[in-house]
Amino acid sequence: MFGNFGSSSGPGPDPDDFEAAREQMIRTVAPRVDDDRVLEAMESVPRHAFVPSNRRDSAYEDRPLPIGDGQTISAPHMVAIMADELDLEDDEDVLEIGTGRGYHAAVTAEIVGEENVYTVEYGEELAERARERLADVGYEGIAVRTGDGREGWAEHAPYDAAYFTCAAPDFPDSVVEQVRSGGRLLAPIGSRTQTLVEATKRDDGRLERTDHGGVRFVELRG
Repeated sequence: MFGNFGSSSGPGPDPDDFEAAREQMIRTVAPRVDDDRVLEAMESVPRHAFVPSNRRDSAYEDRPLPIGDGQTISAPHMVAIMADELDLEDDEDVLEIGTGRGYHAAVTAEIVGEENVYTVEYGEELAERARERLADVGYEGIAVRTGDGREGWAEHAPYDAAYFTCAAPDFPDSVVEQVRSGGRLLAPIGSRTQTLVEATKRDDGRLERTDHGGVRFVELRG
């Protein structure tokens, strides 16, 4: 789903120049996931379009990259693992906390549909860049809001799933409330020591949690 990225109205080379590097990235992350839809989604999204121009030569390396404002774009394997663990389905409504430059939201959109993705970014400048970049690449339907991720985005609730691309002390109450019964949440939980935690919301509002090992993310702001 490529838009006018690489045209005179947007910076950067043609996405096809990165095809071989993107294919290598897919081969690298493939052993970590079970769902082929995740690999197809990541193959469809031009990651280089979402990193600063001076980092594009490293866009498909399996590591996080700085994107400004003290934030990073997650390593490809972590994006793949999170999408795989959420087990998303077509047309599910998904809330993302921590837009960054929009790459993870674009991958999610390839699975559920762009009109079903709602993402919140604390940094105003990052949020604006994400809106512009998502539109340039062809994901105009993804909704981006500038705000405190701890508050979620109540206007579009309930969500089938919610995930965090930043570490939180715990799942914020507001976000939990905005996920439907039976819905899933996924987030790095902790500060210096973080664990990727998946949770299913029970009918009584409680969360059934499963740990998926240690991770390292930037911390939730707000």
